[in-house]
Amino acid sequence: MTEKQFQNNVIEFLKSQNIYHIKIWGGGYQKAGIPDLICCIRGKFMALELKTEKGTPTVLQKYNLFKIQEAGGYARILRPSEFDRFKREVLTDAI
Repeated sequence: MTEKQFQNNVIEFLKSQNIYHIKIWGGGYQKAGIPDLICCIRGKFMALELKTEKGTPTVLQKYNLFKIQEAGGYARILRPSEFDRFKREVLTDAI
């Protein structure tokens, strides 16, 4: 599964649950290292960096995830093998 296919699956799930989300499109006019998806789930700020099973986050991506967690948000790297668990966490309010 490509990262784009995985991204589409995650966005489809978020939409099916009426979860507010924004897909971040990286580019020259934006700060580097921002997570792929920014969401709000039941009033909780969430940032997701999507990676394939073999994909490696950059140091800057990891730093931004850390800073979000440090500020009280929920931030993580999400891989296809973890997607079912993530969905269960969302559906059971375990996040």
